[in-house]
Amino acid sequence: MKRFQFLAILVSLALLFSCAKKGEQKSSAYVAKVGSATITQDDVNREIKGLPDQIQKMFVGPEGTERFVDELVKKEILYQEAKKKGIENNPDFQKKVEEFRKLTMISLLLEKEIEDKAKVTEKDVKDYYESHKADMTTNNQIKASHILVKSEEEARKILEQLKKGGDFAKIAKEKSVDTASAKNGGDLGFFSRGQMVPEFEKVAFSLKEGEIGGPVKTQFGYHIIKVTAKKEGKVVEFDKIKDILTQKVTAEKQKTAFDSYIEGLKKSYNVQKNKEAIAAISQAKETTNTSAEKPDVAGTKPEGQK
Repeated sequence: MKRFQFLAILVSLALLFSCAKKGEQKSSAYVAKVGSATITQDDVNREIKGLPDQIQKMFVGPEGTERFVDELVKKEILYQEAKKKGIENNPDFQKKVEEFRKLTMISLLLEKEIEDKAKVTEKDVKDYYESHKADMTTNNQIKASHILVKSEEEARKILEQLKKGGDFAKIAKEKSVDTASAKNGGDLGFFSRGQMVPEFEKVAFSLKEGEIGGPVKTQFGYHIIKVTAKKEGKVVEFDKIKDILTQKVTAEKQKTAFDSYIEGLKKSYNVQKNKEAIAAISQAKETTNTSAEKPDVAGTKPEGQK
C-alpha cells in the first residue's frame, strides 16, 4: 500500500519520538495539545537533540522548529486514532511489539557486554596502521615469474628442482603450460594488487625479492612463483585514514568480543537443532522456485514471468 508523502519524515523518525501521554506532569510550557496529551518545550528539545546531525539540520530556526512540532502533533494524532481503532489488540501489532522488545533488550545487552569491553584507543589504531603498512601503500607493484602446471605433484617436483639450484627460467620454458609467459622464462612483468587472482596475489605479495613460493592452487592449475623485483609505493598518511581504520579496528574488536561472548553463553544453554526440519525448509523453497519457473504444457512460463 502506498504511503502518503506527508508521513515520510514522521515514519522515519517514529522510533525516536516519545510524545507526552495522558496524565503526565510537565515542567515546561506546552507547545501543543492533542486531546488530553501535551507536548512541551522539554519534549521538543529532547527529541531534536536525539536526532542524527543531518536530520537536525532539517529543523533549524523558527520555521524548522514549527515543522518539527507539526510532526510530533501528526504522530500523536495517529497514535490516538490507532488506539481508538484497537490496533494495540491486533495480533500482528503484538508480534511486532514483542520483536521490538526482544531486539531492544539484545541491543542493551550487547552494549553492556560487548561495546563497553571493546573500546578502541588511538594506540590500537596506530598499532594496526604500523603492522599493516603494506596494505596502506598506493601503487605498490611487484615483478614476478611463474611456472604453471596441472598437478600438485608435478609442481612439488619442480619446487624441489629449484631448491637444488634449478634454473627457474629454463624450467618455465620447458614445463609451464602458460605458453605466453613460458617463452619469456615465466616472466609476468610488473603488476599491482587486484590484477591477479586472489590466491596467486596473496602469495606473490608476501614474498621477498628473489624468493620462491608455492605451489599455489588457482582455477588455472598449480603455480610456482618467484618475485624478481619490487616497486614500493607511497604509504598513505595515518591522519588521512585514521577514521576508516578506527571503524575497521572497532568492528574487528567487537566481532572478536562478540564471538567469544556467544561461545561462552552456549555452554550455559542447551541448544538443539533439528537438521531434518532445516533441510525440509530449504527443500520446500527449492521446490517452490522450480515450480514458479517451470513452463506450462504450451511451453510458456506462468503469467508475470519473462
